[in-house]
Amino acid sequence: MAKLYFYYSAMNAGKTTTLLQSDYNYRERGMDTLLFTPCIDTRVALGKIASRIGLEANAVSFDDRFDFFEYVRTIKLQKPNLKCILIDEAQFLKKAQVEQISRVVDELNFPVLAYGLRSDFRGEPFEGSKYLLVWADNLVEIKTICHCGRKATMNQRVDAFGHAVKEGAQIEIGGNDRYIALCRTHFNEMLKV
Repeated sequence: MAKLYFYYSAMNAGKTTTLLQSDYNYRERGMDTLLFTPCIDTRVALGKIASRIGLEANAVSFDDRFDFFEYVRTIKLQKPNLKCILIDEAQFLKKAQVEQISRVVDELNFPVLAYGLRSDFRGEPFEGSKYLLVWADNLVEIKTICHCGRKATMNQRVDAFGHAVKEGAQIEIGGNDRYIALCRTHFNEMLKV
């Protein structure tokens, strides 16, 4: 029986690397996969998933209006060996899209592996993450550490000088130059400065 998995963590924990490894495992065994990445993430290229350690793969780009259920339902006829759906940056999903991927699992019987952040730079949940945390069959935390050695659970946006950014749009694409993973204690300390 297929399940919906949500692999979540703070920044720089290896979510994308884990996704690409899962994709490789399926393909190595002769099974097809479908990979998805949000259109707004163009750090490498549109329709490309790339990890910090150099692994990459092509993916279908999605926006807020993309219908996962209809796409997978249509593509499964063209790919009879399709066995798994993988979604990078799943925090950017909308509530309706989390409902759609739930239907992919329940009605089309494909496992869906969604990878994303739990919260933004203000400690607020992303829409996609909030519903994945509620509706996923399996929640898997991918751990990373704060500079102090404790588990990092928070994402802090920083400016060019390394100071905490406290206001701004929830979504701003960036990597190590814009975000750091912190434990809750150090996250709150940075907000006080």
